[in-house]
Amino acid sequence: MSVGLIGLLDDIAAIAKVAAASLDDVAGQAAKAGAKAAGVVIDDAAVTPNYVIGFAAKRELAIVGKIAVGSLRNKLLILLPVALLLGYFLPTAVTPLLMLGGAFLCYEGAEKVLEAVMPHHAHHEAQLQPMAADARSVEDEKVAGAIKTDFILSAEIMAITLAAIPAGNIWTQALVLALVGFGITVGVYGVVALIVKADDAGLALARYDGASLIGAAIRALGRALVRGMPTFLAVLSTIGTAAMIWVGGGIILHGIEKYGPPVVGHTVHAVTEAAAHVLPSIGGVIAWSVEAAISGIVGLIVGALAIPAVQYGLSPAWKRLKGLRQA
Repeated sequence: MSVGLIGLLDDIAAIAKVAAASLDDVAGQAAKAGAKAAGVVIDDAAVTPNYVIGFAAKRELAIVGKIAVGSLRNKLLILLPVALLLGYFLPTAVTPLLMLGGAFLCYEGAEKVLEAVMPHHAHHEAQLQPMAADARSVEDEKVAGAIKTDFILSAEIMAITLAAIPAGNIWTQALVLALVGFGITVGVYGVVALIVKADDAGLALARYDGASLIGAAIRALGRALVRGMPTFLAVLSTIGTAAMIWVGGGIILHGIEKYGPPVVGHTVHAVTEAAAHVLPSIGGVIAWSVEAAISGIVGLIVGALAIPAVQYGLSPAWKRLKGLRQA
């Protein structure tokens, strides 16, 4: 009896080790895939605070919470099953879809650059939409618009994650996708919540009435927070735009390496290796920086070509299609 019990315990221990190894593997894959989606994540964090501008402070966290729930729904209930089905039945479609998403990121990034350089020439279709009649409707429209924007970014995150996961067990893929989707959503919108409430926290600190040196330091910190948030948001938005262009261009480059002429990939690798040899002690950093710069240039070119294509081709065609559906 005791021998059988020991054998059973050994089996349980072996199963536990396998399960732990599997969880470690899932966590490792999720971390690597999440890192590859970092550029999209930065843009998501940079864009979302704009959706609470103009609302009462007491509604800010509620709005961020609604957008976060919608983002989770996008990732876990819609995009995760679609990604698994694509990966299982049509894996060859993942890279072309990634390239389409990359082109969209380049387009969005180039639009922001155009808006910064020539504000009157940027294309803003959203400005043509009618305003809602009451505050609740305005909030609902803002949340719905944010969730729609998040859907595109979330689709790119899930596609990047799927492409980074080794082919294998579909349940492992599902766990990795779910872990990345949940972790990124919680992380992004947690940071967004801190950002949108930072000025309120700064105002509260600036009103601290302590007479000591510590009290003076607290008030100074509060004033610095209040004064620094606009600059911080502007810097974050710039970083987000650069990340969109860099990530989108990198995705396009990798797609060209797979489907296009080999000379493109060979040239990029040759340039990065040559740059890394200039200062071997920090060769890895230099190689990454050069590759990122090349990806950014490609992203800007693709985005610049996409702007007239969307403005004069896709957008009018979409409006005509909507008109035919409403007729």
